[in-house]
Amino acid sequence: LIVDARLTEANGTAARTTALATYKDYARPGSTVGGDKNYDTSDFVAGCRERGCTPHVSQNNANRPSAIDARTTRHPGYRISTIKRKRIEEPFGWMKTVGGLRKTRHRGRGLVEWFFVLTAAAYNLVRVPKILAAMG
Repeated sequence: LIVDARLTEANGTAARTTALATYKDYARPGSTVGGDKNYDTSDFVAGCRERGCTPHVSQNNANRPSAIDARTTRHPGYRISTIKRKRIEEPFGWMKTVGGLRKTRHRGRGLVEWFFVLTAAAYNLVRVPKILAAMG
């Protein structure tokens, strides 16, 4: 389920900055946080470690050394995180295809943010019956 929906302006670092702010609100020391190759930066990894979280982000070794080192990748949990990371992207795919967020019809930050949060809530409403049915 989507726990927190925040709309940010696209500036190249907004996703990482917002993720660190979200971790400050929700992540507990000792927890792991996931992300794709965009999150493999020294400032993001350092920010996670400052908060006591272990960053399980994909390594980006293209033309530079990765900020994720063997302290993280040697553990079996890192491999499990790489497999389950796909689940993080599924709600965004649903919001784009089913929720109509591929190309927004609204103008203005307030209205677009409202529609984004509404679509995230709709995703949760679709998922809850499926989760309850699976719990038996």
